[in-house]
Amino acid sequence: MAGTAMSEQETGQDVARSTELHSLSTAQGTSVRYMPAPGAEPLRLGRPLVVAIDGPSGSGKSSVSKEVARRLRLAYLDTGAMYRAVAWDCLERGLDLSDGALVEAAARSLNLELSTSPATERVRVRGVDVTAAIREPRISASVSAVATNLGVRDELIRRQRAIIAAHGRRMVVEGRDITTVVARDAEVRLLLTASEEARMRRRGAQLGGTQNAEELHEQVVARDAKDSAVASFTQAADGVFTVDSSDLDFDQTVDAVLGVVHAAVSRPAGA
Repeated sequence: MAGTAMSEQETGQDVARSTELHSLSTAQGTSVRYMPAPGAEPLRLGRPLVVAIDGPSGSGKSSVSKEVARRLRLAYLDTGAMYRAVAWDCLERGLDLSDGALVEAAARSLNLELSTSPATERVRVRGVDVTAAIREPRISASVSAVATNLGVRDELIRRQRAIIAAHGRRMVVEGRDITTVVARDAEVRLLLTASEEARMRRRGAQLGGTQNAEELHEQVVARDAKDSAVASFTQAADGVFTVDSSDLDFDQTVDAVLGVVHAAVSRPAGA
């Protein structure tokens, strides 16, 4: 039995390695090396398939988007991680987040490396692994100051579009203004939402119960209110599907999103 377990573990590691995508996003551009995992033929093989997913905090868009990307054998981009990486870099260097020009300059010069495989979560800033650090409460409390900086947004949107293009436009991209700005020409555009109660409950579980009700409200509701000043992610724009996950579990939400994807790509042109 021990030999079997080791064999299965090694197989899993081989699959993870085969799906790993190396994406270097710097001021100079983006370099990518990607090989999808073995499995069923990908949907729309050889043709573009960008799945753009927007949603408020706690709607489950990151975990759901990763699983959708895995099942469709697409690359995955967490745009929120990019804003968090800028915030981490500024705080680490003692920069004043209220100095908009300084923060914009930091974003434009940022050396950022991230995995865009749904199987591997990794973020590096200037060679430092910050995968866990960018999820800390201090970053969550500070990231809106970065995300509402229009210069930062321009720079990161440029990088995000470059990453999508470098993948041959076969990617699940999630964030807050993906369907309306970053990838408004995506083959599938979807808003994943949930009630405020459900979102706060999920974020609390995600943080392991370390935050009180006031802190959760600040991270979920207050942050959304700040970010909505520069991004539209609470109401679906024209042509954008909506999935409300308030009463759905994880698997049901993934199935609902996959249903939208298949329905969208099977529609006749112009329908």
